[in-house]
Amino acid sequence: MIRGSSRGSWWLAAPLVWMALPQTCAVAADARPPNLVVTVGKSIVLDCPADLRRVAVANGDLADALAVNPREVLINGKASGETTVILWQQDGSRSMYDLSVRPSTARIEAVRRQIERELAGQDVGLDLEADTVFLRGTVKDLTSAGRALSMAATLGKVVDLLRVEVPAAPAQILLQVRFADVDRSAISALGVNLLSTGAGNTIGQVTTGQFGPTIPQIQGNSVQFTLSDALNIFLFRQDLNLGALIKALETQSLLELLAEPNVLAIDGKPASFVAGGEFPFPVVQGGATAGAVTIQFREYGVRINFLPRVTLRGTIRLQVAPEVSSLDFSNALQFQGYTIPALATRRVKTEVELESGQSFVIAGLLDNNITETLNKIPGIGDIPLLGKLFQSRSRTRSNSELMVLITPVLVRPVPAGGARPEIRMPAEFMKDTAREAPRTPGAELTGAVPVPPAQKDIPLEELLELEKQKDAAPESAPAPRSGPATAPGGAQ
Repeated sequence: MIRGSSRGSWWLAAPLVWMALPQTCAVAADARPPNLVVTVGKSIVLDCPADLRRVAVANGDLADALAVNPREVLINGKASGETTVILWQQDGSRSMYDLSVRPSTARIEAVRRQIERELAGQDVGLDLEADTVFLRGTVKDLTSAGRALSMAATLGKVVDLLRVEVPAAPAQILLQVRFADVDRSAISALGVNLLSTGAGNTIGQVTTGQFGPTIPQIQGNSVQFTLSDALNIFLFRQDLNLGALIKALETQSLLELLAEPNVLAIDGKPASFVAGGEFPFPVVQGGATAGAVTIQFREYGVRINFLPRVTLRGTIRLQVAPEVSSLDFSNALQFQGYTIPALATRRVKTEVELESGQSFVIAGLLDNNITETLNKIPGIGDIPLLGKLFQSRSRTRSNSELMVLITPVLVRPVPAGGARPEIRMPAEFMKDTAREAPRTPGAELTGAVPVPPAQKDIPLEELLELEKQKDAAPESAPAPRSGPATAPGGAQ
């Protein structure tokens, strides 16, 4: 439905009346000046009973007055507004007319038709006063308001009086992430170290150096050996002053990691989730404070950063960066007696688009490694059978399988009074304690909360201000905690 001014009909009718009825220049001296009405782009003819000597228009930008013969004046409308037409006759008398130049309704009706077609079903109307357009009505969203404003602007300066329906609550997206990681490794080692404490009047050892050798120490007439690694089997014949250290070991290890974090966010707003901890590590300073050590903290655990957007197609576009990290003491660093662990990290950063409830494997990894090390004594280590005593071999096989699966779901809150998710506690808490935390009473005591908006529509300017507040940048996150500390050696 398009609303318009009802005055437009007599704008067109008035010139026709003046053209149809006889118009005269004879005006009583005490009478008010008669009104003439003409439409922009149209003309009227004014007949006078006496010959004219001169014709003038107060504002030539609004209309032209042209004497086509001594008793006829042609008035052309140029721009909307009001002015005065003055006629001087040959006998010295004069006549005055109030001329109203009305805008052409053709352009107004054309714009109204466009608004009705483009914004069908929306209550939008416009009125044109002089060269100013007053745009009124109620539209459903900001896009419709912008389109109506653009179309009305073709008529001139626009005073925007539109109201916008209160928008619906934004969509909320639950992101489900599944990390599955399996690491397997198998290690086999075989080697022999031979040592002599005096066999054949010879003190010494035979080793490939791959596994920890013995360290001989001669004190007078006695010889002592310090074993850095007793390996698996240690044999010693005291009567022969001969010993052997044998490394024969097979090791298998298995690591399984499964993390399933869930994060909820509003459409177009970033969200993050961290479950883990922080570990301290020293940082040696340079420059003027060279040698000083500060302690910083690094996070580890499960982290998710994602930004969801619901597209016009109804799909969900995700910028997602999941990460799982854990302390890795196998690659730790020893610093002045302190053990500083490394971090084993699995991180993905990508952007995908999918429908609610669909899943994507955004990352997958299959890693197989075999490492084999053979050490031997040249020459004697190549002798068949006997050479095996002068060889050492180590073989490591590892397998890693990693999968990261994401599933976004459009969700709504749990209804009031509905069953809420719970975590099963395997052990019972202390008896005779409160079952629920203290809180403000619910709607059963305070009364129902009005879910519908307080008003159906609001002024356009108010909605734009609310949108600016929603899009305001959030406060920056606090910087990682760090502070000076005393170095392990006593340096400050």
